[in-house]
Amino acid sequence: MQSSTYAVKGNAAFAFQRRSFSNVENRSATSAGIRFTGKSIATGSCFTPLHCSGSKAMGAKLARAENGIQSVMSISSVKARSVRAQASSGGDAEEAIPLRSEGKSSGTVLPFVGVACLGAILFGYHLGVVNGALEYLAKDLGIADNAVLQGWIVSALLAGATVGSFTGGALADKFGRTRTFQLDAIPLAIGAFLCATAQSVQTMIVGRLLAGIGIGISSAIVPLYISEISPTEIRGALGSVNQLFICVGILAALIAGLPLAANPLWWRTMFGVAVIPSVLLAIGMAFSPESPRWLVQQGKVSQAEKAIKTLYGKERVVELVRDLSTSGKGSSEPEAGWLDLFSSRYFKVVSVGAALFLFQQLAGINAVVYYSTSVFRSAGIQSDVAASALVGASNVFGTAVASSLMDKMGRKSLLLTSFGGMALSMLLLSLSFTWKALAAYSGTLAVVGTVLYVLSFSLGAGPVPALLLPEIFASRIRAKAVALSLGMHWISNFVIGLYFLSVVTKFGISSVYLGFAGVCVLAVIYIAGNVVETKGRSLEEIELALTSGA
Repeated sequence: MQSSTYAVKGNAAFAFQRRSFSNVENRSATSAGIRFTGKSIATGSCFTPLHCSGSKAMGAKLARAENGIQSVMSISSVKARSVRAQASSGGDAEEAIPLRSEGKSSGTVLPFVGVACLGAILFGYHLGVVNGALEYLAKDLGIADNAVLQGWIVSALLAGATVGSFTGGALADKFGRTRTFQLDAIPLAIGAFLCATAQSVQTMIVGRLLAGIGIGISSAIVPLYISEISPTEIRGALGSVNQLFICVGILAALIAGLPLAANPLWWRTMFGVAVIPSVLLAIGMAFSPESPRWLVQQGKVSQAEKAIKTLYGKERVVELVRDLSTSGKGSSEPEAGWLDLFSSRYFKVVSVGAALFLFQQLAGINAVVYYSTSVFRSAGIQSDVAASALVGASNVFGTAVASSLMDKMGRKSLLLTSFGGMALSMLLLSLSFTWKALAAYSGTLAVVGTVLYVLSFSLGAGPVPALLLPEIFASRIRAKAVALSLGMHWISNFVIGLYFLSVVTKFGISSVYLGFAGVCVLAVIYIAGNVVETKGRSLEEIELALTSGA
């Protein structure tokens, strides 16, 4: 999340520019690529609206700005200490110009966030659709007794997603965000069609693989696009929308499985309907504005002005083009290479991002989502699909609650609460399958434990890691660090999906759930010692805290 800054306006900005040419300290700050933006600070070249006009005008402006100069020098001590410390330690003096609206805007971002969230819905839908359909498609394709091939049908999606997650960022940087969405719709639609019409296991796996590539790309570009077009004052809320709609997609997949009992061939329709939002995504992005940040980075200033007018209103065009153009000059360092991620400078922050996604998956969430139907049935629940739909509804509800708590409780607090609750829920589930004294209540405890687990997950472990990535990664490593973290997510997801049934068969569901509880406890310990609270902190303060181990 980008640090809060305000646009530099009028005479105070001009006066400070004039002063910076005669002040050695300010020249040093300028050469270091550091730009302070309070209500009054700027260094570097003249801003477009000022045009550094004649000496008489400059004298008048300088006189009128005298009071503004004094306020410039009184910037808050916290931010000053943060930036000075970072500069002295060789950190990234990153420009993070927010899209802050002042007054009522004539533009709107919500329709375009909604279009992007079709990618998040498809993400969740493809993850959850196999849950209810697996038993029926296995009978139809003749693999009802082959757990290995069933595991491959589940995990082919995750293998494809791993590939997609590593390529999504590169595609978005090369072709732009909206064009990448349109390209992404191709494997999403074709994959859904192949799954719906599959007459063999091989076709089914290919379809799942293509759909996986599509959702892997979506996992990278949906939060990227939303964060780049969202105004600062609602970025936190919109940042949680991605995870919320993933949960909506999972819930939709679970509800779509309700007719299966009456119509065993309904599983084909379940996969086929995913073609519709894929096509709508491609069409919607044809009418959605490109990210103004990406356009400015590409030198397409006139197109950026048009996008800003659509998103925020014509009254903000000059201000935001100026700020985005200036922010691109914040660092003279080249983009980091893959090996730089493992250097002493970045390894800790990169390892935190990767570890959060690793714990997220190894804590067992997708095992619960994929196989909740089977778990409920083994516990004696008659309406197993309906029980799984209850799990999906819990996920949506918990994520909605998390959105309202994100800026109140803080990211770290929610993570600790979330993993702690997941550990207790998994322990309850494990005991419900082993304690004979609880045998009479095993069905009820299975549902209660699973719902509590999903609620706990959706409060922190689900939405927080994706929100933390743009907050803890510096700009020169962001694309590759995000790709590495998402790669960790999908690889661990793939392994769990592939081997979960086999491990359950060998060790029993109780032992597996006990193992998940242990992972949650380890996550609590790791987060308490390594994750910094980012609520209300600038990017500079966050990076300094991670570097110093605070």
